[in-house]
Amino acid sequence: MEDDNPAALHALANTRFAPYWLDSLDPVADQPALAVDIKTDLLIVGGGFCGLWSAILAKEANPAREIVLIEAKSIANGASGRPGAILSTSVMHGIDNTERMFPTEVATLEELGKKNLDAFKASLEKYNVDCDLEWGGELKVSIGDDGLEAVAEDFELYKKYGHDAVVLNKQEVQAEINSPLFHAGVWSKKRSGTVHPGKLARGLKRVAIELGVKVYENTPHLSNSFSNGVISVKTPSATIDANKVLLATNAWAAGHKHIKRRVAAVRDRIVVSEPLSDEQMQMVGWQHRQGIYDTRTQLNYMRLTKDNRILFGGRLDYFFNNNTDPATDKTAAPFLRLVNAFYRTFPQLKESVRFSHAWSGPIGLTTRMAVHYQRFHEGNMIFAGGYSGFGVTASRFGAETGLDILDGKDTEATRLSFARTVPAYIPPEPFRWIGAKITMYALDTLDEKGGWRKLWVRMVEKMGFPITL
Repeated sequence: MEDDNPAALHALANTRFAPYWLDSLDPVADQPALAVDIKTDLLIVGGGFCGLWSAILAKEANPAREIVLIEAKSIANGASGRPGAILSTSVMHGIDNTERMFPTEVATLEELGKKNLDAFKASLEKYNVDCDLEWGGELKVSIGDDGLEAVAEDFELYKKYGHDAVVLNKQEVQAEINSPLFHAGVWSKKRSGTVHPGKLARGLKRVAIELGVKVYENTPHLSNSFSNGVISVKTPSATIDANKVLLATNAWAAGHKHIKRRVAAVRDRIVVSEPLSDEQMQMVGWQHRQGIYDTRTQLNYMRLTKDNRILFGGRLDYFFNNNTDPATDKTAAPFLRLVNAFYRTFPQLKESVRFSHAWSGPIGLTTRMAVHYQRFHEGNMIFAGGYSGFGVTASRFGAETGLDILDGKDTEATRLSFARTVPAYIPPEPFRWIGAKITMYALDTLDEKGGWRKLWVRMVEKMGFPITL
């Protein structure tokens, strides 16, 4: 099927270019901004999942500890309010990426990932966080026959590391999800599913405040300095003196100028359909409501919401100088390719589905594609970030390990390589922008045209960016 931009534009005619997750919730008042100088033992910068989990876990470990969390805008205004929110046990962006980065530690990291997801679930139950959790599993599907090898390799990894997974042939996968593109699949059935990230973030914010964390929204970190064992963080109206600081700023890479040397704010795009009717749901199938990833070079991912909207994501892009809020991403044009990919995936819905929401947002891409830690001010300030996707559950693990590093604890996780090393440098501008633009174009057209694009992508991957994982 060729791209049909007139049909895509029609489907986007009444779209709100804002995240569905936050738009679907009733508005709530922000916590007051910080207005007076304060002192604290632990300061957390960033009010996304990593920051919120850090605050909760630190309070649970020591209820008497003074903890402050500041957020530059509103809680979950960043990546935590925008993801596809497919839950995974992986804490390193998938088993295949774990084997690439830490081949001798995969078994340990997979077990830690399972424990992390179990603890994630237990915390939500303990604190009565209602966030539309569904445990339909995680399904990777082959686009045509070209992805059959990738599906088989994933299944072998699932078996090797003790996951409950099954392989689906063409007939079986299409019985699960009625798409002519899907020729096979590997379905990981346990500890995977989907969540409403807006509800999750609001729930975690409530828990943190109830536990005694002082939360200040609309309080951006402007700068910091270190003297006599104390870190002083300046905000627009006040200064915070802290013994320890955890920077949970991910793609924004705020807190120190060196962070951006290893983190690029690559954008991801998502469209969400209007709720499907019963008849449309029968046309699609999807009775087990799995979260799905495919094997395209520019992969797409998809899931259902509680009210049976289809969320469909993908289409990476990069804007000069890590621009995290480009105006063009609030227009229909950047989403046309994504809508046409939706049509190819679900041609039976092309004439009947409209899209209620479309949005984009930065993810913190590194050569590792998973959380890492950068140390500043003699180790008293830690940056924890670079999730590059898979962050809804991995951010809890990243927060827990980051706190242990900050507090000098010797744990199974802090002894592993990922906690003691950092990703490679990323070239500065303008080379970063030029390289990203060529790479994104190559990814967009690789499957159809091949040629020099294969050589370019291979070169980029040899530089350390696993962009076709």
